[in-house]
Formats: sequence, C-alpha cells, structure tokens
Amino acid sequence: MSMTLQVRTGSSDCVLDLTDRCRSFVQQATVDGDQRDGLLHVFVPHATAGLAILETGSGSDDDLLGVLDDLLPADDRWRHRHGSRGHGRSHVLPALLPPYATIPVVDGRLLLGTWQSICLVDINIDNAEREVRLTLLPA
Repeated sequence: MSMTLQVRTGSSDCVLDLTDRCRSFVQQATVDGDQRDGLLHVFVPHATAGLAILETGSGSDDDLLGVLDDLLPADDRWRHRHGSRGHGRSHVLPALLPPYATIPVVDGRLLLGTWQSICLVDINIDNAEREVRLTLLPA
C-alpha cells in the first residue's frame, strides 16, 4: 500500500515532523489489509530535501538547522547557481540527509524510539511545496 503526502515547507529552512502522518498511514494500511508487520518506507522525490529521524521540540530540530547552516552556508560559494543566493547548498543536502528512511512496523505500530520523529528537512526556500511518498512493505 502506498500514498503520497503533499506538504508545505514555507519560505525558510525547516524541519517538518511527519510522524503523525506516517503513523496514521500505517494504522490505516494495517486496518485495511491483513498485513500487520513490515517496513514503512518514506521517500522524498526531490533533489533538494532529505529525511532525518531525530528528537523534535527540545531544540534538536533547531540545532540540526544550525549545523546545516554551518556546513552549507547560503552564500556564493556554490557552483550550482540558479535560484536564490546559496541555492546550490540545498542540492548537496541529500548527500548528508538521504531522501529516504525505513522504519520497522510490528503489529501495526511504527517501532520508533521514545523520542524519535520522522522529519522532512528542507533548506530550499525556492520550493515550498513537497511530496512525501509512503509505502508499507510486507514483512
């Protein structure tokens, strides 16, 4: 079973928590089918966004954006030069934060740690509309 989420990331760097939407998808998929165990595969079909599993709401999401800003500053050093100033940095992001994540599902539940969240990381201020594809793979 698969579905595509349409998400809006806005006009500034962001970490967007997708956990509740992923959890809802898995619950619906396991209610509609016989499959209760498997793998949730999350994929972002964009060259300028990535996924991270991290704690949110305690400052870690802001810390991640700070680290990315240190590693990938929005300045004129980038050879990929279309778009806003520093846009080339967002094309390097998926090398650091991959555009996919896979999470175990057991008995219809995501097996995330207590403080883990599934997050879309987007530092491309030129594209505020994103797709996230969710697929529940059988065990």
